[in-house]
Amino acid sequence: MIKKILIFLLVLAVIGGICALVHQLKVAYKNKTELAAFAQAETYTANLGKVLVVYYSWMGHTQDIAEQIAALTKGDTYRIQTQEEFKSSPAFYARIKKELGNKIYPPLAGEMPDVKGYDTIFVGGPVWWYTMATPMYSFLSQMDFKNKKVIPFSTQGSNPGSFLEDFKFGAKNAQVSTYANFNNVGPEYNQAVHNKIVHWLNNL
Repeated sequence: MIKKILIFLLVLAVIGGICALVHQLKVAYKNKTELAAFAQAETYTANLGKVLVVYYSWMGHTQDIAEQIAALTKGDTYRIQTQEEFKSSPAFYARIKKELGNKIYPPLAGEMPDVKGYDTIFVGGPVWWYTMATPMYSFLSQMDFKNKKVIPFSTQGSNPGSFLEDFKFGAKNAQVSTYANFNNVGPEYNQAVHNKIVHWLNNL
């Protein structure tokens, strides 16, 4: 009986590994295909007025995109920070899923940014469980965009899920403009990602 259980568990592990590998190959192909369209560099020509780039970043991916936006637009930055430092673990992911289900979000550190003097506000964060990271929910619940032009962006492993829909629902008094999402890719795609950012900004 124990031998059968072990064989069953082994088969499940093999199937799970094959599924994970197939998913990774599909994501890699999708990234390569998408970013091939941004192989050619484009000169930044947009005029977005005075810019503020607001972002929450956990692993550094969103911060990288935010800093490139700020550098191109000569904008200011505001980093959303939580009172508690999050550490990656299986328990953490389970906790996040529970918090999203119960709509209980982490308290933030610091004051909200003053958006009065800005023409354009970018707001970005990572995708967790196919929606906005919980600190993004905390931020939006406390923020009033005062009818400013707000441009959301996300970073994710492969699928932005309902990030945009959830952002629009939570962004009070925001005039939401063209959203962009960026898969987390390796350094070999750095130039293509930068080109994609420039193209996006030029077409806002």
